[in-house]
Amino acid sequence: MRVKTRSMEETVLCGMFTALIAAGAFIKISIPVQPFPMHFTMQFFFVLLSGFLLGKRMGALSVLCYLAIGLSGVPVFAAGGGMAYLIRPTFGFLLGFVFAAFVTGLVSERMRGGSFAALLTAAFCGLLVMYASGMIYFYVISNVVIRMPVTWGIVFVNCFLLTVGGDLLLCVLAALAAARIAPVLRQIR
Repeated sequence: MRVKTRSMEETVLCGMFTALIAAGAFIKISIPVQPFPMHFTMQFFFVLLSGFLLGKRMGALSVLCYLAIGLSGVPVFAAGGGMAYLIRPTFGFLLGFVFAAFVTGLVSERMRGGSFAALLTAAFCGLLVMYASGMIYFYVISNVVIRMPVTWGIVFVNCFLLTVGGDLLLCVLAALAAARIAPVLRQIR
């Protein structure tokens, strides 16, 4: 009976984080850069929390559910939804959310600590994989698929410099939140 309860609890938490990530898309600041506008959202905060609180597997699954909902046409992404999103250069950041949740969960599990420093280290690892995925995808889709040439310099400025400050702040906030929430979740479980 305990296995079913645990499974139900994980399913509910996974769904909750899917909804939080979707809600985070609508808390945004638009950055009007050319050729493709960027959006700084609160999604990354919830992605990090999903990795911290749900673990690597369920955290990544919550992001995959979010992507499936958005790609099916429900407008849960910062600029809408649908399969056409796959050829948007910024979609790589959404894909990077899956890797970020997994890596954040993995690193925090391996460090076996709920300390702020351990959580912040895990968040920074998640940040790195999210940016790597997003920047590589942006470059490839821009140059190969939609044939709108961009240099790595443009990718670096538009996809990193303009948003990394805010995302670093989100790493700190998520680590602080997880340090407070994780012990409470452990007591409830």
